[in-house]
Amino acid sequence: MGCASSIHISDRVVYHSGKDSEDSHSPQQTNANQQQGNPSLGLPIKSSSYKATFTEVQFGPMRLYEDQLQVLLVFAKEDSQSSGFCWACEKADFSCSVARTPESALECHLQKHHDIIIIDHRHSRYFDAEALCRSIRAVSFSENTVIVAVVKRPEREESSVMPLITAGFNRRYVENPSVAACYNELLQLQHGEVRAQLKLRACNAIFTAVEQSQEAIEITSEDQVIQYVNPAYESIMGYQHGELIGKELLEVPKSEKNKPDLLDSINSCIQMGKEWQGVYYTMKKNGDSVPQSVKITPVIGQGGKIRHYVSVNRPLNDNNKTDKSCDRVQAESQTDNQSCKHKDRRKGSLDVRSTTSRGSDGSSQRRHSSMARIHSMTIEAPITKVINIINAAQESSPVPVAEALDRVLEILRTTELYSPQLGTKDEDPHTSDLVGGLMTDGLRRLSGNEYIFAANKPHHLPSHLSTPLSLGDIPPRIAQTMENEESWDFDVFTLEAATMKRPLTYLGLKIFSRFGVCEFLGCPEATLRSWLQVIEANYHSSNSYHNSSHAADVLHATAYFLCKERVKQSLDPIDEVAALIAATVHDVDHPGRTNSFLCNAGSELAVLYNDTAVLESHHAALAFQITTRDDKCNIFKNMERNEYRTLRQAIIDMVLATEMTKHFEHVNKFVNSINKPLAALEESGGNGDEDSVKGILTSPENRILVKRMLIKCADISNPCRPLELCIEWAGRISEEYFAQVMQLQACSVDSRGGGQIRHATVEEIHNGVCM
Repeated sequence: MGCASSIHISDRVVYHSGKDSEDSHSPQQTNANQQQGNPSLGLPIKSSSYKATFTEVQFGPMRLYEDQLQVLLVFAKEDSQSSGFCWACEKADFSCSVARTPESALECHLQKHHDIIIIDHRHSRYFDAEALCRSIRAVSFSENTVIVAVVKRPEREESSVMPLITAGFNRRYVENPSVAACYNELLQLQHGEVRAQLKLRACNAIFTAVEQSQEAIEITSEDQVIQYVNPAYESIMGYQHGELIGKELLEVPKSEKNKPDLLDSINSCIQMGKEWQGVYYTMKKNGDSVPQSVKITPVIGQGGKIRHYVSVNRPLNDNNKTDKSCDRVQAESQTDNQSCKHKDRRKGSLDVRSTTSRGSDGSSQRRHSSMARIHSMTIEAPITKVINIINAAQESSPVPVAEALDRVLEILRTTELYSPQLGTKDEDPHTSDLVGGLMTDGLRRLSGNEYIFAANKPHHLPSHLSTPLSLGDIPPRIAQTMENEESWDFDVFTLEAATMKRPLTYLGLKIFSRFGVCEFLGCPEATLRSWLQVIEANYHSSNSYHNSSHAADVLHATAYFLCKERVKQSLDPIDEVAALIAATVHDVDHPGRTNSFLCNAGSELAVLYNDTAVLESHHAALAFQITTRDDKCNIFKNMERNEYRTLRQAIIDMVLATEMTKHFEHVNKFVNSINKPLAALEESGGNGDEDSVKGILTSPENRILVKRMLIKCADISNPCRPLELCIEWAGRISEEYFAQVMQLQACSVDSRGGGQIRHATVEEIHNGVCM
């Protein structure tokens, strides 16, 4: 007699009995040994008075109950490893079965529906473990079963786990017969994969409830791609499931009965994490507009960010009565806070990962333009929405309408939407020039050209600057530090040390020579060197970050980007020269303080530039002032008038683009005018037609966008440098930031708009200062 154990053995499957072979190391054999006076073997065995226990598991607002776990061990013969898992199951109070053959394993699994199956993958001569795993996975109810492969301890290099994953295994266990190791593995499985599968099984109940709901339910991703609609939605709207899944909401036709700014109001509300509720007209597939009571709830997921939007729609009956009430409710929804309810969704939201991936054709097409959507997910400019709506309308429009919409998009993508376009007919040139000068913005006027032809104000170079030398006269130690200046890993700090904090002059000479800037401008190399020296002299060496080393770093990044094939396809020589000059002067005379600091402190520069792009306007203006005051450093003096005007406008535009208040405007315009059209060409036919690609890249408007993005990327590129350089830049910008903080404390001025001064992280410093 003796206690009945939780495991017993038959010739094919080990079930719960109480008898075993004499040489078995299973728990029941150990129990027998203990009864015979050998207490040194194994763990104590539980009595037969088994009492079912349940563990509560909270899944969002849903309470689940986890029953005693069922474990199946598939080992061809008993050994120390199988015994270790048997004892571990005893210790964890798991119900355990052991199968010796694949057939008996499948038979046992069909009967018991195990939570965990552990298969011996060490000895292929007994059975094919991967084939067995695939057979188990072929059973419909095994979707949520966790399958573990026991593998040999690697003698040399670790082998790939991909074959195991492909076969259907969830985990790999490197053989270790220790009961403690097996027990820990089972506990990790219980609280990890098994519990996750329990929650996924509960999702079936949730989906069943959603599928049976009489209200139309729509679930979208954070970037408003439709992920799910229930049958009620299909019935009400007239669409089939496959017609909607994978589409962006902007691709679904909208009703014109809604207030013009209602959609913007809804988006601004839900993108702030608030719930929106109100009446909204939706357009059915047949074109009918239906008023619905709509409730849109953002769902917080990984990282505390919005990962989904759930829309619950209920049609409003009796259209005669609802038209007026809909108008009233829509008006209230834009002015009354009641329509935008803020809830703490962290307590009630579900963080459940989808059991299947988005494998539709639509998702693979959107993958090409994923970078294009990064900047328009949660902060989308109105013009972006307009362009997306027009693009969606083009798909279902006849050819004449589509061509007209192409023209509309072309106009919307221009840089000056509100500047009149003067006619090109043969007219009096003096009249056209006068009207054009009066009606276009200042950058198009001839401001500043008098400096070229009548620059009488003397400008004296600082006394410590040496006489201009040619590129060939650069000292060897400095030339050596610039040998790899065409590489992204170029170390500007080594050059800074070699030149005694004058890297801009020497690096500028070499880069400008490589791009033939002197030849393009028609100026001697001595004039270029004088210009570089005077520009560098106007950078503040006392600034730890915004000094001439930063300018040299941005110049180097700009030159590096200009050598890329796509950029070279887009830009002309005048664009390259403008980019190099803009990079050189983009932070000249930077005081080491931010725009917000200068505006809040009421500085002279802020007053001069009306608190708008203060530093960037100053950098551009001063660069032209100090360039044109003295012929010795006037690199523009030999240029033809119209060419100078074009170059000047391009330089100013690029310097102003480094100001961050219009960051998203620049990025969204770049995405919609260049990224998305190029992605569409690639999707339609490989790399797209070369002429079409060239047409996109070389249009005047898109060349401006490329130059803006180029200098913006170069300006903030130092975090992408090699690690040691990145760390040095981070330290410098931190030092400059805290110098501003100290001045804030001394002056009692808060450049952040009234907040309390505090310590900041490096990320915050980078976001706040380097822009």
